[in-house]
Amino acid sequence: MSDTQPRVGLGKRDFGDYGDSVEPVEGVVLVDSDYLKDRKVFGQVVTTFRYGREEDEVMGLHFSRQLYLALDQIYPNDQQSEKSELQDKLLRKLGDNAIPFTFDLPENAPPSVTLQPGSDDQGAPLGVDYELKLFIAESKEEKPHRRNSVSMAIRKLQYYQPGPMVRQPSTMVSKGFVLSPGKLQLEVTLDKEYYFHGDKIAVQMVVTNHSKKTIRNIKVNVIQNTEVTMINGHYHKSVASIDSKEGCPIIPGATLSKVFYLLPSADNNK
Repeated sequence: MSDTQPRVGLGKRDFGDYGDSVEPVEGVVLVDSDYLKDRKVFGQVVTTFRYGREEDEVMGLHFSRQLYLALDQIYPNDQQSEKSELQDKLLRKLGDNAIPFTFDLPENAPPSVTLQPGSDDQGAPLGVDYELKLFIAESKEEKPHRRNSVSMAIRKLQYYQPGPMVRQPSTMVSKGFVLSPGKLQLEVTLDKEYYFHGDKIAVQMVVTNHSKKTIRNIKVNVIQNTEVTMINGHYHKSVASIDSKEGCPIIPGATLSKVFYLLPSADNNK
C-alpha cells in the first residue's frame, strides 16, 4: 500500500440482518489531503452472485452478476449523519484526514453464502459475497485505480430470533414386513425446534417392536438439505451420525427408550 492510497477502518466485518433491521456498515477512511486536492471520495458496497464455476467461463461468458447496493459521495458531504461511538474514537485517533462514512444495506439483500468447493474446483467459489470499496475520483462514474482505492471483504449475516416454543417437534412412523405379522413403531422427539451452530441436538427415540423381527442396530443421522436456487440444484449430506448397538437387541414385544446427542460440525464435513 502506497502512502497516498486510502486506508479504511471498520469495527467489524460481519453485519447482522435481524429480519426487521440490518446493521449499518460504519467506519472511517483516511486520505492524504495533498493527494486528494480538489477531488472527491466515493464509497460503494458491491455484492457478487457467482452461480457457475470460474474455470468454465469461456468466450466472454460469465457465471456471475454484480449488484451495487450503495454508491455515495463521502467527501465533501454536507449531509453528515450522526457519528457512532466507534467513528468518534477512530476520528480522534486518526486525525483531521479521517472521514466517517455509513452505508445502509437493503433488508432484502441476500445474506453472504459460500458453497464449499470440491477438491478439484479452482477459482472463486459459488455463492454470494460482499465488498466495501472506497476510492478517490473526480466523479463516481470514474473507474477506480489501485493507487487511489481500497477495498475490504465484508459479510451480511442472517440471524433468527426464535419465539417461545409451542410444542416439541415430534413424529411417529411404523413399518410392516412382507410375510411377517406385526409392525415396528418408531417415535422421535427433538428437544427444541431451532438449532444454532454449536448446539447439540438431543433426539429422544422410542422404539416399540410389535413385529416378529429382532432389531440389532440403531443408526441416527442428521441430514443437511440444501436448495441452491441460483443453479436450481438440490444437495443432501449427512453432517452428523451415530451408529449404536446400545439397548440392542430389541426382541419382539420389547420397547427401547433412549436419548441420542448429535453435534453437526463443519470441521468434520470438509
